This record gives sequence, C-alpha cells and structure tokens, in this order.
Amino acid sequence: MLRLSRTGVYLRAQGLARSLPEKPLSTLLPATERLTARMACGGGDEQRFRDPASNPRVVQLREIMKSDAKDGWNKSWEEGVTPWDLGQTTPVVLQLVQSGSLPKGRILVPGCGSGYDVVAMASAERFVVGLEIASSAIKKAKERCSSLPNANQFTFVEADFFTWQPKEKFDLIFDYTFFCAIDPSLRSAWAERIRELLKPDGELITLIYLISDQKEGPPYNNTVDDYEKVLNPVGFSCVAIEDNEIAVERRKGSEKIGRWKQHVTKSFL
Repeated sequence: MLRLSRTGVYLRAQGLARSLPEKPLSTLLPATERLTARMACGGGDEQRFRDPASNPRVVQLREIMKSDAKDGWNKSWEEGVTPWDLGQTTPVVLQLVQSGSLPKGRILVPGCGSGYDVVAMASAERFVVGLEIASSAIKKAKERCSSLPNANQFTFVEADFFTWQPKEKFDLIFDYTFFCAIDPSLRSAWAERIRELLKPDGELITLIYLISDQKEGPPYNNTVDDYEKVLNPVGFSCVAIEDNEIAVERRKGSEKIGRWKQHVTKSFL
C-alpha cells in the first residue's frame, strides 16, 4: 500500500520538512476517476461547527472591517490581526503535494495571504499564482519567498479577485478561508469568477471551514450546501466531499475538503 514520504527540497527550504501522519493513499483525496465511486457528495454537515467569535483576534478583525471596509484587509495585515494565517503550509496541502493528487499546470490561490500554500504547490510541473488584495500581505509574501529554490515557479499578484483579468486560465483553483471571508452577497459572483478563470476541464478544490450561528463576519457562516448553491447553477458538480482529518488543532472537526468539476456535456451526434 502506498504511503506518504517526507516533503521535497522546496518544502525543506522553508523549514517545513517534518513528519506528517502516515496514511494510506486511499485516505487522501484520490484521483477524480476514483473519487466518484468512493465518495458521496452533499450535506454531511452534521459534525461540530466551530465558533470563530471565541477567538479574540477574530473579534479584533471584525472591528477593523467595520471601521474600514475598503482597506480593512490591508489594515489587518499591517496590524498583525490575521487569525486565519497558520504561519506555515496548510497540512492537507502538504498531503496533496506528497500524494501526487494535484493537477499539473497553472494553479490559482485567491486570498493567498503570506503565500505558504502557494510555495508548497509550486514545482516544475505546476506554476502557482497567489492572488491577494492586501498590499501588506503581498509584501510579506514576496520578502519571505523571493529567494526560495522554486521562486521561478510561482508569483504573487496584488489584485481584486472579482475584477482581475489574467492572460491565461487555470487548471486548478485552490480556495481556503477565501469563500468564508467574503460577504455572502458576493458568493454567486465568486462562483461566476471561478467558472471564468478555470479551463473547461479544470478543477476547483475547496477547503471548507464549517461555521454556523454567526450574526456577523468575517468569517461568515459556511456549509457545504453554501458552495453547492452557487456552484451548481454555473455548471459545477461535486466530485468528492471528505473530512479533513489533519486539520490544525483549532479547526479539528470543522473542515471538509471538496473537489468540483464542470459538467461535461456529451454529444450524441
């Protein structure tokens, strides 16, 4: 049975070479053609939801956003009020990289923050674009990552996800703490942009942070159904929904991994 090895030279260069839980490949997100037969999509939000408001830094973030909605994200990075920032690569990203289950080609990470996940996914087979609206975050990411061995395999772009126009489309979009950070009124527009930015055979991976009973945000209430409600109408189907068993401690039991593909219309002519 295939098991995971340690991370490669690029991750070691970041000081990220550490032991991850050794899991059979079958416990990871397998290739698309295997997922359909193995996993059921939809619902599944019966596990516990975490209350972000219990974190004082989330309360600080919400105060910043209330006082300065236009430049709030940039201000939060300037003041170090970034409760979503792990200060390291997201563990499941390391698993996806190690297992070889990420598509090759061009990858987009919207709301990339300080860029740990961007760097971890970048390789000779994958060019990764980290997109971020906060100039302070982009500055931190560039300062931290510009001298890494794989620096020519990723880039950071300061732009608004909803208006940015790249020259090429993407084979994969990876969304984590971005969907739940935007106002729910923008979620349909988010789905439209995902469709516009992905190649027809491209894939969307969402690391879903389950949140409920919040009267305000960010982060806002978030369920699997919330993704389906906006993705299904623009032509996406759920390929798999799986519990994220290696979420960081404070998000244990509150995360799911979703994989989505655009509907394929077959011609019978």
